[in-house]
This record gives sequence, structure tokens and C-alpha cells, in this order.
Amino acid sequence: MSWLSEYYGYINLLAIAGAAATVLVTAFVVSIYFKNIKSAKKSGELSEDSWDGIKEYKNPLPLGWAVSFLILCIWAIWYMLAPAGLPFTYPLGAYSQIGEYNEEVTAYNKKFASQWQNADEATLVNMGRSVFFAQCAPCHGLDKSGIGGKAADLTAWGTEAAAVNSVVHGSKGMNYPLGEMAPLLGGLVEDEATVRRATAYMVKYIAQIKPVSPADESTKEAEYAAWEICASCHGYDGAGMEAAAPDLRNYGKAAFITEVLNRGKDGYIGNMPAFNDGRLTDIQKQAVSAYVLSDEQ
Repeated sequence: MSWLSEYYGYINLLAIAGAAATVLVTAFVVSIYFKNIKSAKKSGELSEDSWDGIKEYKNPLPLGWAVSFLILCIWAIWYMLAPAGLPFTYPLGAYSQIGEYNEEVTAYNKKFASQWQNADEATLVNMGRSVFFAQCAPCHGLDKSGIGGKAADLTAWGTEAAAVNSVVHGSKGMNYPLGEMAPLLGGLVEDEATVRRATAYMVKYIAQIKPVSPADESTKEAEYAAWEICASCHGYDGAGMEAAAPDLRNYGKAAFITEVLNRGKDGYIGNMPAFNDGRLTDIQKQAVSAYVLSDEQ
């Protein structure tokens, strides 16, 4: 590695020499202009602009400046893009600590994915607990309860009661084209019974999750009629109308939690970031979903 250190030592010296040359050339050019300012100029073309009766001469671009600028542009392209080993270069493909770090992270993530690709449910829950404590607990609390309503209560998420609460009070957005869901009760819906019928239809026939409402006088036909309010955005099949709104077929399932992690979500105490920037691997997202859906608190 000694030759490499020596090579980059020359590069540093070249950079210092270039900086010094730039200062000297700048000082020389500035001194010429200051000298010209002091001398009277009785001929030449004046600009059309005037400041308090004072006009400037249309001085041509200095040839030396133009040539220097062109040379520096050509050298900058050479400096950044030329293959390693050629003189007066620092190519993009050369060693850097950031590049080494990125390579190590990529290699580790591949090893991690290979090691845990067939993890069982208990392993995923244990892994998800650690990730949740580091990334999610500051807002949702160590027990997933949302710290007294400051964030979503994940112990109740995915249930019929939580779905009713979202319809009644609205749901903050996940950057879907149709935007946030406004509170329906008192707006499009005048009575809570209609909200519950629409939610019951979604839970039983769209998401197909439990628990469901106990049998009462509400029929499937009445629930479907109420569901038409929600279908205007989510579609009659609940698929979200070509991703214009959340896919409610995944409500209460790991796929929905993963989608929230990938898209982020607007909250009442701030915005939950989207974890699609490499902070979490696909397996870690799967693990967080498993932990949130588990009964562990």
C-alpha cells in the first residue's frame, strides 16, 4: 500500500499547488482591473443600463479568463472520471471510506438475509422485538400502546374496534393519491350504526379477520349497502382502486404493516418516516410485523 499512499500524496500536493496557482492568478487579474479602473477611458461602447446616470462599458470577456475556465472544466472531468492509475486523476472508482462502508453493509445484509430467510414465527417475533424497541418504541411505547394516545395503539390495531375508530375519527395519510381519510361520522355518515355496518362488512368479507361483530339485526345486504361509502375510495373489492388508497384486504395482516413501514405515515405528533431507505431489511420488516401482531407486550 506504500505506492498507493505515495500516489495520493502527489495528488494532494497537486491540489495544493492548484489552489496556490488559483490565488496567484486571481491576485494578478484583480490587480490589472484595479489599475484599469484608475485610468480614464474616453472611448468604447456603453451598456444600456444606467445607475444614477452612470453607465458601464461593455468590456469583452478576458481571453485569459475564458481559456483558464475551459481548461479547468476539462481537467475537472478528467479528474473525476479518468481510470485509476493515470496521472492527475482522482477517479470515482478509487478507494473511499464511504464506499468501503457501503460494501460491508451490502455484504452483511446478504449474509443476514441468507441466514434468516426461513426463520420460524418465534424467531421473527424475538427479532422484531429488538427492532421495535430501537425504531418504534420511542413513539408507540415499549408495550405498543401508543404512550397514552400520542401514537397509534398497536395492541388494538388490526381489530374491528380499531377499524371503527379510524372510520369515526379519520386516518392520517400514507402518501396515497387520494390523500388522508377524513372523519366520516358527522360528515358523509350521520349515525354510528352505519359506520359499524360498513366496518363489519370490511372485517368479515374484505379483510376476513377476527374478531367480528356478534350476530345482530344487521344483515349482509345492509352491511354491503353501508360499505358503498368506503368503496368510493377503496373499491368494492377493498383493493384500493389501483393503489389510490390502502388495500384493505391486507388489514390486520403483516402485509399491511410492511406497507406502512415502506410508505411512512402521518401522525398526530409528527410523521413516521418511511423505512425504505435501507435502515431495515425485508426480513426485519417481516419481523416487526410478526411482533406487532403477536400477543406479547
